[in-house]
Formats: sequence, structure tokens, C-alpha cells
Amino acid sequence: MDMQALLQQAQQMQQQLLEAQQQLDEAKVEGTSGGGLVKVNVNGRGQVEDITIDPGAIDTSDTTETAQNVADLVLAAIRDAESSVEELQQEKMGPLAEGLGGMPGGGGMPGGGGMPGLSGF
Repeated sequence: MDMQALLQQAQQMQQQLLEAQQQLDEAKVEGTSGGGLVKVNVNGRGQVEDITIDPGAIDTSDTTETAQNVADLVLAAIRDAESSVEELQQEKMGPLAEGLGGMPGGGGMPGGGGMPGLSGF
């Protein structure tokens, strides 16, 4: 493969990467727990943007236990959202990471063809 073709391929992949990153920035993902008592909205990079707690999650007769239960529900909803974000990131970015790992001429990235920092989205 000549150098010009390799450069064009790299530019195309860079453009695809930028487009995928923009799609992740604009994506909205919801995680829930407690049958919908807690909802967490995150963007495609996994940043929490909003948390909604249904008043039904609050038991005013036992505030200590309620506080712990709500904390557990929030954590579970965040984990649910993180799982969805990972799937979304893999859908958007996975093919690009595989493409970088399979470039001829030693163009693969360290760590099995992945992209450094990709998991940090």
C-alpha cells in the first residue's frame, strides 16, 4: 500500500472518529432502578446529567434507612446507565478501534488494537 493511500485512510478514520465522538456527546441514555423509582440520565460519554427520584422512594418514618435505600437506588441506576453507555460506545467506536488495530504496516495500537483512552468516554 502506498503512503498516499495510507494517509487517506487515516484521514477518513479520523473523520469517522470525530463524528462518532460527536454522536456520543449528543446521545442521551437513561438508567433506572427500583422499578423506575430512580432514573439517571447520562450522555454518551457517561457523564451524569440528571437524577430523578420518585417521592415514593422516600419513607419519612425511617429517614436513616430511606437515605441508604435511595443511595443504593441511585448507585444501581448509575450502573444501569453505565452499562447502556458501554454498549453505545462499543456500537459507535468499536469498529473504529478494530480498524486501527488491523491497519497494515504495523499500524496497530498497543493493547490488542484498542484506542488509548477510549474506555474513558
